[in-house]
Amino acid sequence: MAEKLFIAKEVSKEAKYKSLIPQIEALITGETDLIANLANIAAALKFGMDFFWVGFYVVRKDELVLGPFQGPIACTRIQKGRGVCGTVWETAKELIVPNVDVFPGHIACSSDSKSEIVLPVMKNDDVALILDVDSDQLDDFDQVDSIYLKKLMNTLEQML
Repeated sequence: MAEKLFIAKEVSKEAKYKSLIPQIEALITGETDLIANLANIAAALKFGMDFFWVGFYVVRKDELVLGPFQGPIACTRIQKGRGVCGTVWETAKELIVPNVDVFPGHIACSSDSKSEIVLPVMKNDDVALILDVDSDQLDDFDQVDSIYLKKLMNTLEQML
């Protein structure tokens, strides 16, 4: 297992993802423990992309429960349809929110969070868990983030 990630700091966002995603895939390949993999993915994304907050919420019966994350403390439980994460769980569709303060029903776990991208991870056609990435900058996420984070979530889906 690698002990360090190698990410150039002064390159484009896409170049960072192109370097980081294969390293994350190598890191989780062969590891069967979901929590260990989620923890390493969160840490690698936080470090490699310098995100404000990165974490997972796991579907447990009728709510999302906080899983491994990196960043400030977070909301522990989220109901289906509530906030960005609950909406992604309900719709099973990715959301990019340029300004969380104008998202109806946004749950402010941290007032420093300004924009967000949230992606579902599917198992047997149901949402099994959610990847939530926050930025302390407005409008910080775009299709580049979507493309590469979806690729990573597809890898994770194959492991579930």
